[in-house]
Amino acid sequence: MFTQPFFGKVMKMEFISVFEVLGPAMIGPSSSHTAGADQMAYLAQQIFGEPVKSVVFTLYGSFARTYRGHGTDRALLGGILGFQTDDRRIPDSFRIARERGVCFSFVPDKETKDVYPNTADIEMTGENGKKMTVRGESIGGGKVRITRINGIDVMFTGEYSTLIISQRDLPGVVAHITKCLADRNVNIAFMRLYRQSKHEKAFTIVESDEELPDVISDEICRNPNVSDVMLVQMPSKTRRAESCRDAADTAVAGGIGVAGAAVADTGAAAAGFAAAGISAAGEAGDAPASAGDAASVDSGIGVDFTSAEELLGICELGKISISEAMLRRETEEGGRTREDALGQMARFYQIMKESAKADPGKALRTMGNLIGSESGLVSGLAGAGKNICGETVSRAIAYSMRVLEVNASMGLIVAAPTAGSSGVIPGVLLAIQEKYDLSDSRMVRSLFNAGAVGYLAMRNATVAGAVGGCQAEIGVAAAMAASAAVELMGGTPRACLDAASTVLMNMLGLVCDPVAGLVEYPCQSRNASGAANALVAAEIALSGVRQLIPLDQMIAVMYQVGRGLPAELRETAEGGCAASPAGRSCAACIFDAPEGK
Repeated sequence: MFTQPFFGKVMKMEFISVFEVLGPAMIGPSSSHTAGADQMAYLAQQIFGEPVKSVVFTLYGSFARTYRGHGTDRALLGGILGFQTDDRRIPDSFRIARERGVCFSFVPDKETKDVYPNTADIEMTGENGKKMTVRGESIGGGKVRITRINGIDVMFTGEYSTLIISQRDLPGVVAHITKCLADRNVNIAFMRLYRQSKHEKAFTIVESDEELPDVISDEICRNPNVSDVMLVQMPSKTRRAESCRDAADTAVAGGIGVAGAAVADTGAAAAGFAAAGISAAGEAGDAPASAGDAASVDSGIGVDFTSAEELLGICELGKISISEAMLRRETEEGGRTREDALGQMARFYQIMKESAKADPGKALRTMGNLIGSESGLVSGLAGAGKNICGETVSRAIAYSMRVLEVNASMGLIVAAPTAGSSGVIPGVLLAIQEKYDLSDSRMVRSLFNAGAVGYLAMRNATVAGAVGGCQAEIGVAAAMAASAAVELMGGTPRACLDAASTVLMNMLGLVCDPVAGLVEYPCQSRNASGAANALVAAEIALSGVRQLIPLDQMIAVMYQVGRGLPAELRETAEGGCAASPAGRSCAACIFDAPEGK
């Protein structure tokens, strides 16, 4: 439960979208160290409200130790320049900042201990001399929170449209703010007051789940005790529209077979789908995963679920697939249209394909230089007819490894459910698609199936290596891929969940021990192992073998085991492979190198 302290209002658990499980689309290599860093700096410059002329980043915790190897420095600067997490300019942010005349520096603070592990203070100076310092924390999966502005503790995430009101803590100011909001018919999701002391400087933070009128800032500023109002609009409105237009264009031009459009333009959405040969209810070129899917769209059956058991009940009652149940949950509970949801997922699948097939055979220069060309060697072995695994498994291995090479070289990937596990699902799905010549629209829908399994793990356990070890990242990714694979091959919802449970059982206890703390080694080979494990579990389930332990129980077991792992085996780079002599030697080579190398 989340308690909103200002009004004493109790909120239910926040809705977890499928695009928080599969996503964000991001520049690698780390959802917490790269995507999160970009997002916190992006929010900081929006709060600042004017072009930044110079910026000093003070880094704490893990940021201070690994900021160069994770591209955290480039991502932070990219956010200040206005680049979002999937902007391909992030790796070039140093050069672009210099061209724009923006001065920047990074100060690693390795001594301060009483801070969240991934924290940065962002001290900005504007063109007119304005100064502001914002503290941000990256809390995993690309999510962030802003915890301090100019020395005053605050708390908001930027996931809602947000007003940050700088004021004196005097009677009547809050009443004035709420009246302005009421006059503009603004629906308040959260409202909190933060102050240094009574009658001194304070901030009121107002968050709304809708776009706020621009004029609200001027209206609130009319109170003489309000010194400044900063408005940060919810990013999903414009980003979603742009993403879906891109997906629609790609679908029509590239034959994806599924299209989307901006939420506000339903006519364009329908036209995009028609051009791609698909309706919002069904698919083109292939039979739906369940014959009841298209017919059941408006059946009135509840679609929200909190457990695999509830999900299975929805599927069996409505005679629909897991992918359809998750798609309907996204639309009915998450407020999206089907066109929007399918279009966004089409964009994600296109990015997955591009990362898995990027420059085959070409060695990529990764941040730590620990990997870069291994996928080409695996593909070469198969091409020479000397592979031990069958064609599908060999392709899944090579594709999953290539995604990790792209990720580690600051390429564009989709966190699935994390950047460190981003190769498993593309590897498995692409290998199956090529083996059975399936349409892209089938693959896009299968991602909703994968998202359902990932959502259950995220909601009821964890997908963070720092909490549950690698079993929570690559293990969950492989469970997601196995379930999607079973649905693609005509398996029942129960068989899908059995496959997911089998994967978690097989990968139970897998530790997270990245060498030098980087998302490269042993992450790459573990993605390949996860892909193979997913295919094994899917084949077992499709053959009719039932899983003794239901998925809900296996997720609980995975969580219990993960929390029981010692800290050095949960992403700290202090145990396992990272603590081997070779691992420590690699870390020394990376972090003792001169700046910029």
